[in-house]
Amino acid sequence: MAVTDILSPECLTDPAGVWEALRETEPLSFHEGMNAYVISRYRDVERAFKDPVFTSDNYSWQLEPVHGRTILQMDGREHSIHRRLVTPAFKGSELTAKFVPVMRRNSRELLDTFRHDGEVDLVGAFTTRYPINVIVDMLGLPKSDHVLFHRWYTSIMAFLANLTQDPLVTENGLRTRDELAEYLLPRIAERRAAPRDDLLSLLATTEIDGERMSDLEVKAFVSLLLVAGGETTDKALANMMLNLIREPEQMARVRADRSLIGNALAETLRHSPPVQMIMRQPSEDVEMSGGTVPKGATVVCLIAAANRDPRRYADPGRFDITRADLDFAKAYTAAANHTGFALGRHFCVGAMLARAEVEVAANDLLDAMEDIELDGTVTEQGLFTRAPSALRLRFRPTA
Repeated sequence: MAVTDILSPECLTDPAGVWEALRETEPLSFHEGMNAYVISRYRDVERAFKDPVFTSDNYSWQLEPVHGRTILQMDGREHSIHRRLVTPAFKGSELTAKFVPVMRRNSRELLDTFRHDGEVDLVGAFTTRYPINVIVDMLGLPKSDHVLFHRWYTSIMAFLANLTQDPLVTENGLRTRDELAEYLLPRIAERRAAPRDDLLSLLATTEIDGERMSDLEVKAFVSLLLVAGGETTDKALANMMLNLIREPEQMARVRADRSLIGNALAETLRHSPPVQMIMRQPSEDVEMSGGTVPKGATVVCLIAAANRDPRRYADPGRFDITRADLDFAKAYTAAANHTGFALGRHFCVGAMLARAEVEVAANDLLDAMEDIELDGTVTEQGLFTRAPSALRLRFRPTA
């Protein structure tokens, strides 16, 4: 098996080594098993996200079976309208006033289950649960359904990460799609008839240029939010905490100046992004580093490889919350110079939500835990998304 095979055991164990080999020897490679072209250099991945010749038509088979038709499949005016319909909930005063208190409450409730123990698996006890609990509460759905949504989130994420097409994973994901629709559609109808002060009502009733999202579009967006909002925040928070624990000097700087949490997250999105790859599909033949991508082909954009391209970053394998070649002021905008949230017209609409969630959680964790150390070996898992499968820590509880 080739050292540059992204489905190889070597890549699962040490993707950084495979990314480097691809960037230097096969910046454009064809993967027969995935029937897709793989790109790994920063300038090529950046172009795939920004150049209109690269479409998101691939989402019709990648995402639509489990989510339905979402904003990610849309282009042109339709995409613009739908983005304007959902954006207000995730930016500025709406996010701060309505949803930051929800984040604080959920962070502290989870923290209270282990803050005095002196040890914890941060992934199992906190990071996999916190963002899903926040989303459920933002939607105005019962807290008793946190466990149900966590199961659905896990199932949908497994479906999307099923690069080897395991039929049982596919079957479970499609069953989850039906269960989620059966749960959400009556509640969306209720919010249209009698809106409340919650995100589900906002999505159901917001109108732009005389248009609203349909019930199925609201359902699809909520399904997408579970994955995009849950997975990015879950794994980004785990990766950021691991990076800081491994770099005590940088951890000390963040403890002393909490405004640097935003830097630490941005550098994590560059250095160890939770989402390792995103797919695109060109509408015509395109010349890239190493050759031509034919019209209609699936292109795997290796975010993680691009973000460690030495042509773009100095000492790219080093985690550095003060690096000069990462624009921290623009790291959560479509003008970012890292690919952790994609770029261009499909830049992640929830980037500010993810930042707010991580800042709230990290502040609470650092307030409650001193002298944090790893307790055992850390195993990072995943190719489509990647983070520690567990993060066992020892710490000194604060008074």
